[in-house]
Amino acid sequence: MNSRYMGYLFCALAMIGVGSTVVVSKSIAAGLPPFSATALRFAIAFPVFVVVMRWRGVRWPRLDRRDTWLVIAQAGAGSVGYTVLLISGMKLASAADAGVIAGTLPAVSAALAMFALGERPAPALIGAILLATIGVLVCTVPVDAFTSEHVESSLPGNALVFAAIVCESLFILLNRKLRTAVAPLPLSALMCGIGFVVAIVPACFEKPWTLPVDTGALLGVLYYALVPTVAGFVLWYAGAARISGAEAGLMTALVPVSAVALAALVLHEPVSAAQLAGVACVLGAVLLASFGPLRSTRGAA
Repeated sequence: MNSRYMGYLFCALAMIGVGSTVVVSKSIAAGLPPFSATALRFAIAFPVFVVVMRWRGVRWPRLDRRDTWLVIAQAGAGSVGYTVLLISGMKLASAADAGVIAGTLPAVSAALAMFALGERPAPALIGAILLATIGVLVCTVPVDAFTSEHVESSLPGNALVFAAIVCESLFILLNRKLRTAVAPLPLSALMCGIGFVVAIVPACFEKPWTLPVDTGALLGVLYYALVPTVAGFVLWYAGAARISGAEAGLMTALVPVSAVALAALVLHEPVSAAQLAGVACVLGAVLLASFGPLRSTRGAA
């Protein structure tokens, strides 16, 4: 198969795996407290990353004090914060709604860079932010349902899922502030190792050992650790090495699509017209965020 097509395939599989985290978090939330599930996820994934690093002969990065604290902040926000908030949100939100919200990551990252770093986004990025916002509002806040019990329960859940996406955006923002370039593999290993250390303390207060064993939740954590976390990393960077950055960015559009599809197939959730409209808006936002700036740059050149 052509190397470029392999790149598309690898990135697509990685993003489908990311979309599946929304669905699997539903089963995890039903059987494990969020910090306990997060600590277990990293306890499983970290040794695998260490083995892969040794197999490939990759060394740990040498970081100064500033970058060390930035990496710790990255792990706290992008690893622990994202996972805990996502699992907590999935107790209340539907997987389809959460999948649409998760797909707004490129637009949320652009908005955060604009407000936190004072960056001046291209018109296409502003359009992407607006489209993503509309998509989330359309699928999560139906105009005629403000008095329903569904909205009373789903709005807090959706808010927690969106907070998880903000945490992931902070991870991206903090990574750009590192003075020392850290390769993806050791960075992923560091995120898992530090994430475990950060999550294990609050996990002890949850006393998960006093809870009945939930096989579905444990299998969900095992899947989360090995498939989206480890295999997703391998697939994404193997694919991204074969295609352009804009093309790889376009593959993130599969996150809301896969999440909504898996919510219907695995969890048997009904998919509403509003959710499909939200997916369409988010897909448009990803397209603008991926290709709009590239076209503007070419036009200026």
